[in-house]
Amino acid sequence: MSAQLQSYAAVDLGASSGRVMVGRVGPDSLELTEAHRFVNRPVRVPEGLRWDILALYGGVLDGLRAAGRVDSVGIDSWAVDYGLLDADGALLGNPVHYRDARTEGVAEKVWATLPAERLYAATGLQYAPFNTLYQLVAARESAQLAAAERLLLIPDLLSYWLTGEQGTELTNASTTQLIDPRTRDWSYDVASRLGVDLGLFAPLRQPGDPAGLLRPGVLEETGLRGPVPVTTVGSHDTASAVAAVPADGERFAYICTGTWSLAGLELGAPVLSEASRAANFTNELGLDGTVRYLRNIMGLWLLQECVRAWGEPELGGLLSAAAEVPALRSVVDAGDAAFLAPGRMPERIAEACRASGQPVPASPAETTRCILDSLALAHRKAIEDAQRLADHPVDVVHIVGGGTRNALLCQLTADACGLPVVAGPTEAAALGNVLAQARAHGLVGDLAGMRRLLTRTQQLTRYEPRGDTARWTEAQTRLAGR
Repeated sequence: MSAQLQSYAAVDLGASSGRVMVGRVGPDSLELTEAHRFVNRPVRVPEGLRWDILALYGGVLDGLRAAGRVDSVGIDSWAVDYGLLDADGALLGNPVHYRDARTEGVAEKVWATLPAERLYAATGLQYAPFNTLYQLVAARESAQLAAAERLLLIPDLLSYWLTGEQGTELTNASTTQLIDPRTRDWSYDVASRLGVDLGLFAPLRQPGDPAGLLRPGVLEETGLRGPVPVTTVGSHDTASAVAAVPADGERFAYICTGTWSLAGLELGAPVLSEASRAANFTNELGLDGTVRYLRNIMGLWLLQECVRAWGEPELGGLLSAAAEVPALRSVVDAGDAAFLAPGRMPERIAEACRASGQPVPASPAETTRCILDSLALAHRKAIEDAQRLADHPVDVVHIVGGGTRNALLCQLTADACGLPVVAGPTEAAALGNVLAQARAHGLVGDLAGMRRLLTRTQQLTRYEPRGDTARWTEAQTRLAGR
């Protein structure tokens, strides 16, 4: 292979599936192919909802075997969850799933010690019941935590199994509610006040830092020839996805779509105001000293759960039928925690519409249109609020991730926001992962250079807003008044 063209394996784990992608990068080329895709299926056991981490690791090994020769490996995944290791480095049970019920009511206990406004001023993290901080407080009396000598976030755990070396990647650590976004270091005061032992965490490392070499046993199992380095990337998948937003300049908003919609801005400094806390915006860390200022929206989880309940109908036909349903007939709050747990999603959406006096969706097409209208409305609200709170106007909205395949959602978002939407790339997290590795190995330059390469090489689709936004304003007002 030419020295000007390098191959990088991106392990990209989402909440419902994992994949190993291979990116081939040159000075003016960027190609991504799928080596292996596998299901991420949580398991409910008597003690609660757990990730099947061994199946995920097996999928990673299968993917590296299928990838062939690579110059480096990088790992990203969803945030907040972790594995606990004993003194011998062995895993103490399957990691708890963030949708597990163990954190119910925990936030209120935390706030009794450290009020919510002070916690936000120190960490800048939105309230979400599953933040790592709340998980640790919930586990405080558990035998597992008492026996633990090390805590590794999910991508760091997999990296440890691949290399034998431990670290805590910063962009993912910033989702724990234990990082100060101003110093980009641990919030020692928060940890001390809430009894969290920061000694459980491995040393912080940055995207681009070396994370070790594949162990001999991994090389043997995957058929790879060593040495193969593992490179630290933005290991929170949203950090990698935002790095792959093909933006020009600073006046843009982004929506990372998938199981969740993460809608917001890229800033140079956190926004820690009380108004920001009240609006439930988060300040997570990104590449090159950036801050991902965003709001979590329930995202396509709503549709995924409905499709599962309906017996997996063909999605294209469902979206075509939804496009024929009258717009904004019924909308729900896509950020409502009532939709967080799995199961009975069509019924729960119908119940929310009934309780608010709206027409109740009577078919899968009507439920689908309700979901997509609600998501577009939530995207609009998040982007409006972010611009106001950060005093950072935007001219365009970039949608990346799985939602780029949903043309109806992209068009509805443009209509709701009254701004052009540029959709793509779909595999943004994997591309951001690949580019962070390529940059660490000297193939690409700064974040702006990464984005210029994406713009030149990736397929993008532009959606212009249709009509005025008055009906969206009315729907937003109607929803806020319930």
